[in-house]
Amino acid sequence: MRLIFLPCLLGISLSIYSQNLPSISEKEVSRIENMLAADDMQGRQVFTPGIDKAADFIKKEFKDAGLTPLPGLKEGFEQSFTMLNPEVTEISAIIDGTSIDSKNILVFSSNSSLNVTQADHYQKVYVKKGSDFRSVVYKYLDADQNVLILVDTSFTKNFRRLVRFHMHQFEGNGNRILILTDSDPLQFSIQVNQKTKKQSLTNIAGIIQGKSKPEEYVIFSAHYDHLGIGYPDAKGDSIYNGANDDASGTTAVITLAKYFSNVHNNERSIIFVAFTAEEIGEFGSAYFSKIIDPDKVIAMFNIEMIGTESKWGKNSAYITGFDKSDMGTIIQKNLSGSQFKFYPDPYPEQGLFLRSDNATLAKKGVPAHTISTSKMDSEKYYHKQGDEVGTLDLKNMTEIIRAIGLSAGSIINGQDTPQRVIIE
Repeated sequence: MRLIFLPCLLGISLSIYSQNLPSISEKEVSRIENMLAADDMQGRQVFTPGIDKAADFIKKEFKDAGLTPLPGLKEGFEQSFTMLNPEVTEISAIIDGTSIDSKNILVFSSNSSLNVTQADHYQKVYVKKGSDFRSVVYKYLDADQNVLILVDTSFTKNFRRLVRFHMHQFEGNGNRILILTDSDPLQFSIQVNQKTKKQSLTNIAGIIQGKSKPEEYVIFSAHYDHLGIGYPDAKGDSIYNGANDDASGTTAVITLAKYFSNVHNNERSIIFVAFTAEEIGEFGSAYFSKIIDPDKVIAMFNIEMIGTESKWGKNSAYITGFDKSDMGTIIQKNLSGSQFKFYPDPYPEQGLFLRSDNATLAKKGVPAHTISTSKMDSEKYYHKQGDEVGTLDLKNMTEIIRAIGLSAGSIINGQDTPQRVIIE
């Protein structure tokens, strides 16, 4: 029986729908999850054979689901882009006559050498104590322009975290230099020499064309990369399988692709995308956001770590940035009368709304939110080798995927349009 999204059906319990969701079965969820989190995927780290194998698997699943490649993709479902792996050989900065420690300097540039002074007319930005570090800094990191970002030393911890994501960067225009300092200088001199290596990365993206509104997009996304292979833990396990982070989300995207291919109820086009390079700085989603027109994106369901129970137990999940648009209210309405509930993000202090692959499009005004169940204050296997399929509740995970699919119904069939996001 084809599932129709009608108001009179929305009050029925989720379990009643199970017989109408053959492509979102626990058996199918288990099959996909076990493939993505298998040891032979080698932890799906970027620039390794493991992530290439995962990409091939996802492409096959998208093809089997009946998706077509996103328009403009030249090689099947692959959305490829180039990144730079910089190796700084020499770096120094003098601020108003004072030499800056090299560990307090960060450079984003594709140039092999830079010699920058105030005469070069870089846009100068000072991130003062008490400012919103993330929104200010990332605004300018996304820009293709020459910017000198001076960061107050009260943000030392944030600066160090940003350095961890400096391993790779986009190939593009503009130099962005960040310096940790207590002053907003009048005079500065910065010298940089570096070697750069170009490397390719790939998102996997497919689409189901909308019937009456094909130029309006609803996106379901997750990242398929993880941390690869590291030092063995106490049990001798060296592989970061990433079953929850984020094979669970990728499994959801694949099963939802098959579900919506069977439903045939989408007035709007539905895009399914598996992002790469989230773990090293959300580069896959950032590139995707440069290619797609944000004005055409009606909503984005980013799915991140749904394999364990939320803090409220089964049949529940939370939505980051719940108060940034009315999307959460809409999708909860579509589950009215069921046992499932979406809650606002219970960890606002962790800034999760701008820490996942929804962030770049959200900053462009798209109602782009992440759905998760991860207990970020106590998730036992987060970024550990123990994040394996055996630690997940696949039955509950299946119900979460069903809930996401059902809750999106009125947005996909064109009845509801969430408010745009405004980030101050």
